[in-house]
Amino acid sequence: MARIAGVDLPRDKRVAIGLTYIYGIGRSTAQKILEQTGINPDTRVKDLTENEVNKLRAVIGKDYKVEGDLRREVSLNIKRLVEIASYRGIRHRRGLPTRGQRTKTNARTRKGPGRTVSIKRASAKKDREGGRES
Repeated sequence: MARIAGVDLPRDKRVAIGLTYIYGIGRSTAQKILEQTGINPDTRVKDLTENEVNKLRAVIGKDYKVEGDLRREVSLNIKRLVEIASYRGIRHRRGLPTRGQRTKTNARTRKGPGRTVSIKRASAKKDREGGRES
């Protein structure tokens, strides 16, 4: 099993797909990396030679920010937005969508599971009765 950037790539997948298991590398980035290294994208990960794996490690390590470094950068960017109290930072702090989506309905991914809002019947009944007496 090839280990690149701290991630074990699945042996039976094509290299182009296997590279996407690394955080920060998608399909198009994987294609670019394979073009730079001259590796056939249809090759299976288990069929890669040690030399090819080393080429992949070198290109990814030199040219791309992946895994822990990328996660750290993203979290620091969010933390900076929160500290300067920008609109986006406030939305992050409140756990709401940051890119202008509607929140009256939907937005469940950011807001969490829905809570049913119900009227407390006893207090509502007292309010109605109290209103009539005055």
